Amino acid sequence: MATIDANPPSGTRDFLPAEVSRRERAFATIRAAFDAHGFEPLDTPAFERLEVLTGKYGEEGDQLIFKILRRGEHAATGEADLALRYDLTVPLARVAARYGSQLPTPFKRYHIAPVWRADRPGKGRYREFFQCDVDTVGSDSLLADAATLVAVADVLDRLGLAGFRVQLNSRKALHGLIEAYGVPQELEASALVALDKLDKIGPERVAAELVERGVPSAAVDTLAKDLAAGDLVERVRERLGDTERGREGLAEVDRVLELVGDLPGGRIAFAPVLARGLTYYTGPVFEVVHEGLDATIAAGGRYDGLVGMFQGQDVPATGGSLGIERILLLLEQQEQDVQVGPDVLVTVLDDAAGADALALAQRLRGQGFSADVYAGSGKLGKQLKHADRRGARAAVIRGVDERAAGTVAVKHLASGDQQTVAEADLADHLHRLLGR
Repeated sequence: MATIDANPPSGTRDFLPAEVSRRERAFATIRAAFDAHGFEPLDTPAFERLEVLTGKYGEEGDQLIFKILRRGEHAATGEADLALRYDLTVPLARVAARYGSQLPTPFKRYHIAPVWRADRPGKGRYREFFQCDVDTVGSDSLLADAATLVAVADVLDRLGLAGFRVQLNSRKALHGLIEAYGVPQELEASALVALDKLDKIGPERVAAELVERGVPSAAVDTLAKDLAAGDLVERVRERLGDTERGREGLAEVDRVLELVGDLPGGRIAFAPVLARGLTYYTGPVFEVVHEGLDATIAAGGRYDGLVGMFQGQDVPATGGSLGIERILLLLEQQEQDVQVGPDVLVTVLDDAAGADALALAQRLRGQGFSADVYAGSGKLGKQLKHADRRGARAAVIRGVDERAAGTVAVKHLASGDQQTVAEADLADHLHRLLGR
């Protein structure tokens, strides 16, 4: 009989119990934080009609859409009519168009779900991965932008990732920056791509890249001088004050900073050359960097022209996305011992003990413990090894003598200590033993 490759498909992963437990705890924390900030949960199908997704991500993005071939009598055509969800923003736009009259305005939602991209898999790059988005649709107030930032910061703080930095800018300020430094408008997008790399490659290499991109030498010289200065923020603020768009952008930044105030777990500051790569942003933009990973773990901004794509009109919207896979990596690095197994494993020492063990486990669950019953075969030593491998914290041993006496033996698996207690005192004993 031929063997079948047991590896998951390329670009996907299997999550064993410890990892699933870590992820689910993180998701529960995120949901609780967003709920507390007044955002509502939303879910959409894993796949959409193909025409809903195509044309929304550019030519390169469209090539990464996982298409689903027609089924049944149409299977032989080789055509696709459905596709796996590529991100969570386009489904939000579709929902806003479909259910607009049923949704409150503004509509605040969060969405944690897997997405799929037919990307080339590699280290840290997957074809199936989770995204976690939080958005407010229907508000043009900067209060919505500030509320998003505060909610994202609260999530990170609750996850134990305090010490992060929020870098804040405005696309309007960036337009003013291009004008103030004399960069031709037609080179704006290209120049911003280079400037956005300042933290990664430094001012000299940014200046060299600006030259390669055709930015006039006079503009490059002025930019390079300011980028290398210790007072970059002050210099850019002064230059932005010379242009109307620059002043408007600075006003946005300063208003958001004023509204946000002190962030839980982190700090926020104006980042004058933060551009964010996506051109659909129209107002404030932000990135959150964590020193433990030296990478962006959340990002977002205002995108007033995107959510209305199905409505034929612009709809104001702002939001953010947690880099959930990077965040989970940080949590994995920080965690030491993760309990995956049950609090208690109830052993079964003879054929007559099965019903008693099931009833005892059920009583323990009713008293707030997670409890499993050994369903294999073997002597006590084998069962205790199984309990230890499962990650159980205690084993409850109840043979013929214990049943007759109305007692149970409780073994603390970490220390090996064992004590016999009355069945009526079992819950109190476990509470003390497990530090409840």
